[in-house]
Amino acid sequence: MTQGPRPTRPPSLPTRLASSLRDAPTSTCPRERLLTAGPATLSDAELLGLFLSGTHGDADRRVDRLGAALMVAGGLAGLRNQGLSSLRGWGLEPDVSATLLAGFELARRLALAEVPDRHPMKRPEAVAEYLRLSFGGRDQEILGALFLNSRDGLLACREIYRGVLGHASVEPRGVLKEGILLGAATFVLFHTHPSGNPEPSVEDRLFTRRLADAGDVVGIRLVDHLVIGARGRWVSLARIGGW
Repeated sequence: MTQGPRPTRPPSLPTRLASSLRDAPTSTCPRERLLTAGPATLSDAELLGLFLSGTHGDADRRVDRLGAALMVAGGLAGLRNQGLSSLRGWGLEPDVSATLLAGFELARRLALAEVPDRHPMKRPEAVAEYLRLSFGGRDQEILGALFLNSRDGLLACREIYRGVLGHASVEPRGVLKEGILLGAATFVLFHTHPSGNPEPSVEDRLFTRRLADAGDVVGIRLVDHLVIGARGRWVSLARIGGW
């Protein structure tokens, strides 16, 4: 009795990365193009490869090949949310993994530096960018808050809930407890939409209203609710008519 062909398993991610390193097309001198025409002329893969070339130490591989291979992981947004164990699991060396993690942390801190120490919501665009770099791009919804003092200075940014969030089941006390412990006078709620579309749902608005009412009872006023999507997209509920 003849047996049919055995089903084949899809190649593992390290195998796909190795294949990409072999097969990705080279482009001419990304470093020279950056110096002559500017960094905007390079692709994400080329920029990433150029960024890592100083730590990789393999002169036989073009820097854009390394970048193209890493893009298999889901692009820059996908890489940003990976931990050391994930990067090492893809076969990346410790120094390369450390460089990637340091680079993304620098980007997050640069975004935070653009948020004013006083009256941060005078620049909600900067606040939204910081939140996007810190919490966006993940496959789980994240809800948190920025807590402000009586002079509208930023006290802390806290992630409070993570997972598949049905706002009807999220209790306001989890958010307000953090504010009470910090001595906050006001707060800005935020949550991410893993779908990438930041448009608030009816449920988002109802939850915001419920949280605002609870905040008024304990003396911590809700200033805004930012919904963070993908590719720089975000929505301020205060700007579009409140809740």
